[in-house]
Amino acid sequence: MCGICGFTGEIINKSKVIEDMTNLIIHRGPDSSGFFIDKDVSMGFRRLSIIDVEGGTQPIYNENNTLVLTFNGEIYNYKELKKELLEKNHKFYTEADSEVLIHGFEEWGSDMLPKLRGMFAFAIWDRENQSLFIARDPFGIKPLHWAQVENNFIYASEIKSILAFPTFEKKFNYKTLDNYLSFQYAVPPETFFENIYCLMPGHFLKYEKGEVKTERYFEPKFNINPNLDIKTASKQIEKVFKNSVEAHRISDVEVGCFLSSGVDSSYVSSYFGGQKAFTVGFDFGEKYNEVTWAKNLSKKLGIKHYYKIISSEEFWSSIKKVQYHMDQPLADPSCIALYFVSKLASEHVKVVLSGEGADELFGGYTIYNEPRVFKLYQKIFNQKARTFLANTVKKIPFRFKGRSFIIRGEHTTENKYIGNAFMFSQEDKRKILKNPAIATRPQDLCKNLYKKAQDYDDVTKMQYLDINMWMVGDILLKADRMSMANSLELRVPFLDKEVFKVAASLPTNLKAPRENTKYALRLAAMKRLPEDTAQKEKLGFPVPTRVWLRDKKYYEIVRSAFLSKTAEKFFNCEEILHFLDDHYNGKWDNSRKVWTIYIFIVWYNIYFGESD
Repeated sequence: MCGICGFTGEIINKSKVIEDMTNLIIHRGPDSSGFFIDKDVSMGFRRLSIIDVEGGTQPIYNENNTLVLTFNGEIYNYKELKKELLEKNHKFYTEADSEVLIHGFEEWGSDMLPKLRGMFAFAIWDRENQSLFIARDPFGIKPLHWAQVENNFIYASEIKSILAFPTFEKKFNYKTLDNYLSFQYAVPPETFFENIYCLMPGHFLKYEKGEVKTERYFEPKFNINPNLDIKTASKQIEKVFKNSVEAHRISDVEVGCFLSSGVDSSYVSSYFGGQKAFTVGFDFGEKYNEVTWAKNLSKKLGIKHYYKIISSEEFWSSIKKVQYHMDQPLADPSCIALYFVSKLASEHVKVVLSGEGADELFGGYTIYNEPRVFKLYQKIFNQKARTFLANTVKKIPFRFKGRSFIIRGEHTTENKYIGNAFMFSQEDKRKILKNPAIATRPQDLCKNLYKKAQDYDDVTKMQYLDINMWMVGDILLKADRMSMANSLELRVPFLDKEVFKVAASLPTNLKAPRENTKYALRLAAMKRLPEDTAQKEKLGFPVPTRVWLRDKKYYEIVRSAFLSKTAEKFFNCEEILHFLDDHYNGKWDNSRKVWTIYIFIVWYNIYFGESD
């Protein structure tokens, strides 16, 4: 795992500029650095040595030095590709997986990308054509950002490197604040910085003669087999996932795994007899602490288990550091827990496997049950009647059983579901924002994806949306940033193209039936795990923010932020204080909305330097 950055064109002191940009991501690769600099391009690289520890230094060149590569990630089928390229008379000089990219690009061009099995973000400079080619893996496991400044094209694994480019003018992107307040993350390709963009998953970009052209080479399309039975499906999952884990364990250094109480990480860990697993929790009861469960499972599987209980003080004191490493505000508090488990793991291993992607591919989120729950209600009551009922119950000043059902049952999936997080509606944003004109309807941002998914059933539509938005903007972003902040490589065997092919064939009754979520995956996992683990209800990564925000100490910290100059710049402070006070006094659970605003204020002060 590594970090890359670079820029085209001539600037003053470009050797120092590329070195400074590269040093800002030294946490991504503390083992070594590498540079390529000529009159047309400057490329920087930081390395975390995993495969061919001694010989895999970058940049890497083709036989006649006309192509130059810097690469972040792992190619799991590099041995097969290398064999094919050797048969085509390419000469290899290292045992590193990265070298197949330079020869593969020379042989196949962009057609190389569908052949790759792995996670990656890389840049290839063509010295003859003076063109730059950058690409990102199919699901967006590894990040890549880019910007243009006059005659310079800039790219980097992390935004902070682009900000260090001397002529880049840092400006706040108000459009992204609007989206963030609804989705809890910056919705790509936009970022919180004007003119810095995220290269989307499954895309490549070519920069030549001042022009940027992007193209999508992979799209996660579902190909549902309605006749697939549970026995056949579970066997297919078992076979393909075993193969994926074996591929993801390829390494010249020790590989460990993250372990919670859920089926995803537990299933991964079941292939790890004799190795190391890592868990964190909070001292707020079983709901917020999976350590005991993970410890017991580790004993059954023969895994050496390491764990840490995160104190309240540790959690809150780490918020600024975490938001710095995130580059952009992320209101998912589990990213801080992920920082601590990554830190724990990095003290023992260089590589971990984790369970990200299983929920999106196999139908694991509880909310995927909603289409079934509301099916009869929406059949009985038309849209007009449902809207009337929803507006009526919203006016009732107290909660009662069935209130949430009526409100959530008002709209169809396309007009309601924007992902696992829905923080603020357009109406809410207009109330809290100092400039209400920027508030948009979050559902509108999802329209194009729903149009592409129009032939799918509602559950599959939700999965498709989450794979393209939630997983990219939240799940994989925090996994990369928090592991890399601790110089740890994180691999995700569920997010493998071959695994996706099987997952994409599952009908809804094998994903989110009445009994549980991830039905077929759980049945496959039961062959390797105790039944109570395989069938355990999904918890997510529980963090006690709602408890902390009713503690006077932490309430006062947030209240101070809500009265700060930064808060006054963006928000109607009286309105956001209502959210905080209603939560603190136990009137409503506003913890997620409060946290969303608070994290933005913390992040803004870090990157735009405004604080009291």
